[in-house]
Amino acid sequence: MKVCIAVDIGASSGRLIAGYLQDKILKTQEIYRFKNGFHEQNGHFVWDLEHLFNEIVNGLKVTKQKDLEPISLGIDTWAVDYVLLDKDDKLTAPAYAYRDSRINGIDKELYKIISAQDLYKRNGIQKLAFNTIYQLYEQKLHDPKALECAESFLMIPDYLNFKLTGIKKNEYTNATTSQLVSPTTETWDYELISKLGLPQKIFKPLCKPGTSVGHLKSELVEKLGFDLEVVMVTSHDTASAVVAAPLTSNSHIYLSSGTWSLMGIERKEADCSQLSYVHNFTNEGGYDYRYRYLKNIMGLWILQNLRREIGFTSFEDVYQKALSGKAYTTIVDVNDDLFLAPPSMRQAFIDYCNAHNLKEPHNDNEILFCAYNSLAHCYQNVVQEIESVTSKTYDCINIIGGGSQDKLLNSMIADITGKIILTGPVEGTAIGNLCVQLIKLGLIADLESARKLITQSFAIEKVNSKDLLAK
Repeated sequence: MKVCIAVDIGASSGRLIAGYLQDKILKTQEIYRFKNGFHEQNGHFVWDLEHLFNEIVNGLKVTKQKDLEPISLGIDTWAVDYVLLDKDDKLTAPAYAYRDSRINGIDKELYKIISAQDLYKRNGIQKLAFNTIYQLYEQKLHDPKALECAESFLMIPDYLNFKLTGIKKNEYTNATTSQLVSPTTETWDYELISKLGLPQKIFKPLCKPGTSVGHLKSELVEKLGFDLEVVMVTSHDTASAVVAAPLTSNSHIYLSSGTWSLMGIERKEADCSQLSYVHNFTNEGGYDYRYRYLKNIMGLWILQNLRREIGFTSFEDVYQKALSGKAYTTIVDVNDDLFLAPPSMRQAFIDYCNAHNLKEPHNDNEILFCAYNSLAHCYQNVVQEIESVTSKTYDCINIIGGGSQDKLLNSMIADITGKIILTGPVEGTAIGNLCVQLIKLGLIADLESARKLITQSFAIEKVNSKDLLAK
């Protein structure tokens, strides 16, 4: 059977998912899953990209064992992180993880060159201290040799594409998260790059999703026993997820719920206005040069860490523990830096409360409920901001991605926002990745057709806020 392969890699795991059309339905099958995560090296958090590449190859071997015939492959990952390659295509510095502390305070140094407000006018990207622009500027200040020796700049999926094909190309959607792309020209802002003293030569022309990267390197074809075309998909995982948000329209807000929560709307033009700047919305690139007007929220990273620290046997166990602590009504700012990469997420909640003179939680149940409640209230705040900035009312929130399976969080979002909550598809990122490949192959006409296909193919469910909260 001929299939497309979506390689979807998140901060904690990656997987290969096969997709194909059958009777006007998109069918998917998980082929292979592997672990991911940054590790400490010389006092810094870094990614093991060789491990990721090897696992992609291992997954392709499994694909053949399952008697599937891959005809194309697309890779999506998290945003903002990158590599620098020298003339011999060797890394000039480690592949730093965005949660590494090296960027602490770099924003203040960069604003001596260009103010935060002027920067937003140029690119409309939400200020996050770990955006690529700050990471690169940190290297300029503290490791200039890494930049001086560099010949190429590649975001993580660009680099993995290069490892598969030997061809270096920069993809548009992920590049926009760097805060170095102009929404006016839809390419690198070379004037800004020069202003910051970064080498222009390393930033190659941007390619839109649906561009062919190339075919597998000959040594990989020999090892695997087959060839395929590597397609440049919407390589920022959120961009792929938004492709798969089937209810994206003037009356729907999407919430891509995973390690990070990305909440927003789709627009045809970027909004780099003062009002948008004040509310700190981002205008990230999407498929067909649409804009993902959204906010980044700390998301399930907080819950994932708490569950690991506290220990649980099932999600039902987590729900019961959290609801047992619902008398504790303190709300924390889930986007506070304390929650970015703490040694203990449990202790981070206690430290936050002490730092802000708030009532301290007495036990794990109260911490869990506080996390759920704070996330749901954060989503409500973003909904209100979207409606304020756009002067529109949105009836519904479409939750996609792995977090759409968290019944308690979904119920609390429904209860607190008062909006209709629809969940699905769960594998939104991989499905969006596959759809871009299918459009490239001519098997789907366009984005609108892809979204219609998704509603036909996957369960979209309405949330009843009373299901769990009444317990």
